[in-house]
Amino acid sequence: QLQLVESGGGLAQPGGSLNLSCRAPGFTFSSHAMSWARQAPGKGLEWVAGVWSYSDVSGTYYADSVKGRFTISRDNSKNKVYLQMNSLKPEDTALYYCGKSRTIQARAVPTTSEGYNYWGRGAQVTVSS
Repeated sequence: QLQLVESGGGLAQPGGSLNLSCRAPGFTFSSHAMSWARQAPGKGLEWVAGVWSYSDVSGTYYADSVKGRFTISRDNSKNKVYLQMNSLKPEDTALYYCGKSRTIQARAVPTTSEGYNYWGRGAQVTVSS
């Protein structure tokens, strides 16, 4: 059974920074788009950021709510994807999940949950003063 494992997160003050990591062994990592999504209390799953890779090229996409503040990256040699979160706001408080795209993606990132077949258990991010 494929398992994605998130780590990092925690508590930050508004304007602060946090970093999330996701380890994703057990499949051809470099061929799949990877994304981060989040779920705040009482709300649905929100796609946040995604990254594809093809050969030695990669591309990133972001939700408008995090563009310019969050940076997604991946290390195919380690089967890991990262999310650097800067200028955090209280509305960023949520459980953050990393997800593996359902199909091999070349130069594309699914932005809805239907595009993913595996998610991790999540890492909590709380932004509060």
